Amino acid sequence: MMKYAKFFIVGLILVGLSASPLSSALFHHEKSVSKEPLNLVVVWTSGDREVALKMVYMYVTNAKKYHWWDNIRFIVWGPSSKLLSEDEELQKEIQKMKEVGVELFACKACADMYGVSNKLSDLGIEVKYMGKDLTDMLQNGWMPLTF
Repeated sequence: MMKYAKFFIVGLILVGLSASPLSSALFHHEKSVSKEPLNLVVVWTSGDREVALKMVYMYVTNAKKYHWWDNIRFIVWGPSSKLLSEDEELQKEIQKMKEVGVELFACKACADMYGVSNKLSDLGIEVKYMGKDLTDMLQNGWMPLTF
């Protein structure tokens, strides 16, 4: 009789756990579902080609391709605008970003300083003044990543 009582008690505990909110965490390992979209803004300012190819471009393309973020905006700003305008391999990689759905922007003030606004625009990058837009993104919860 005592043997059956132990099984009965263990059974009640398991049934109680499975009906609780804790059960999802213990038994189902479900991913947390956010109601807000996950937005990332990447600000690329570095003129370092190796950083671009070996980290920045790889992460941004894969983050969008594999849906690690709902929305990704990529901003070319400062010395990176000159580098991008001159480097065909980086230009091909930018096209890969565009193909997977990354939104591409470049700071017009910086691109104009380097004389590359038209070149960046020809690559399919929206060239515009970005100070206010970046501020709005940050104030509206976009996660920033800078290089």
